[in-house]
Amino acid sequence: MSAAEQDFSQDFPQDFLQACRDALGGAYVLTADADTAGYLTDQRGRYTGRALAVLRPGSTGEVAAVVKLCVRHLVPIVPQGGNTGLVLGSVPDTSGKAVLLSLTRLNRIRAVDPVNNTMTVEAGCILQNLQQAAAAEQRLFPLSLAAEGSCTIGGNLSTNAGGTAVLRYGNTRELCLGLEVVTAEGDVMSSLRGLRKDNTGYDLRDLFIGAEGTLGIVTAAVVKLFPQPKAQVTALAALRTPDHALRLLSLAQAHCGAALTGFELMSDFCMQLVAKHFPPHRAPFDRLHPQYVLLELSDSESEAHASEMFEAVIGLALEQELIDDAVIATSIAQSKALWQLREHISMAQAHEGKNIKHDISVPISRIGEFIRVTDVLVQQASPGCRMVTFGHLGDGNLHYNVSPPPGVKDTDFVLEQPVINRAVHDSVDKFGGSISAEHGLGALKREEILRYKSPVELRLMRAIKQALDPHGLMNPGKVL
Repeated sequence: MSAAEQDFSQDFPQDFLQACRDALGGAYVLTADADTAGYLTDQRGRYTGRALAVLRPGSTGEVAAVVKLCVRHLVPIVPQGGNTGLVLGSVPDTSGKAVLLSLTRLNRIRAVDPVNNTMTVEAGCILQNLQQAAAAEQRLFPLSLAAEGSCTIGGNLSTNAGGTAVLRYGNTRELCLGLEVVTAEGDVMSSLRGLRKDNTGYDLRDLFIGAEGTLGIVTAAVVKLFPQPKAQVTALAALRTPDHALRLLSLAQAHCGAALTGFELMSDFCMQLVAKHFPPHRAPFDRLHPQYVLLELSDSESEAHASEMFEAVIGLALEQELIDDAVIATSIAQSKALWQLREHISMAQAHEGKNIKHDISVPISRIGEFIRVTDVLVQQASPGCRMVTFGHLGDGNLHYNVSPPPGVKDTDFVLEQPVINRAVHDSVDKFGGSISAEHGLGALKREEILRYKSPVELRLMRAIKQALDPHGLMNPGKVL
């Protein structure tokens, strides 16, 4: 009998599971349905997979030991952080052959170096805890997104998450100086040196960032910190079109430079949904406006200096008729209230019912034209549907979402997803954009990307996958 036949003999999977218990401790090998259920359903509650077991290692060494066991027994591995993704990247398929590897026990902050402006953290650290640890040292870790209270830095790195501060600080990739990774063979690769310059060959770190766990398992990282800004000032501007918003962006960048850290576009229907489902949160204007922009300045001098910059920009925008009205927050409470308008959009849309989401990016200069053209195409595909368009205008990333027409059951509407996706994604491609800006491909867009990636790109991606994961055990069925 061959080794492979022995691995899948009648004693499998019990021999494998017992070996996992020996490596991790019985309490951290979950097989009962009641214990595993919370790990197997995606964040939106639309898909539930099955797993041979949920494994919860507590150290990098234990992750490596588990991977080696999986290689020996040819068991696929699905890594999972906070399970907040939206493209089915962190849940297994329905075969029940894979183990789900939860990294939430790897949650230590190993070191903070305020002089080097770095923090060394384990993959299971919740993003909000990183932000708080940085603040305790009068430093800023600028990655910020709606799920920051539950998502983990390992997941953020594995999907190259974006968030609201990409305009100033970049995606998660730009915030990482080094990684610790357990490879698909169970070896540990570490570049946790905190260096900003290291030209000693291929940058292996960048292979694993954004790979969604398909090449190896991120277990720790060194991330960049920044001086804590002395002031953050927020404003909400009301305007007529996305084109006016683009002109406002150019004006704000010209006058504020790197101090402009947030620039979020929100349509009137977004604000209507928020007001409907979260009544305390309303746009602070006397009348409705077609579009809104949320701006934020982070200033290294003082709140007075930041307010003066904002007032100058808003004054010029009013003079040039780029905006129709604006409110500048005068307190932390007002600033939070303005941000809550933006942060409640996704929840408000969920309360409205099932919807069709698109996480897309196009060149910033073409966003206005893209929205005009694609709105028409989507209306042709689904007459009467309602567009929930919002996102990070400053970096070209739109959440171009679609809700059912009034009176149409959302369960009926989501059946139209293939035709709506085709209209949106084909338009994105024509505008030179990407069908996944910050959420990744996962299983949801694995087939869709074949329509838009060139054969050369796909061939190179497959070659990398084969080289680093020759057994095909790392998060199978995702990305490729």
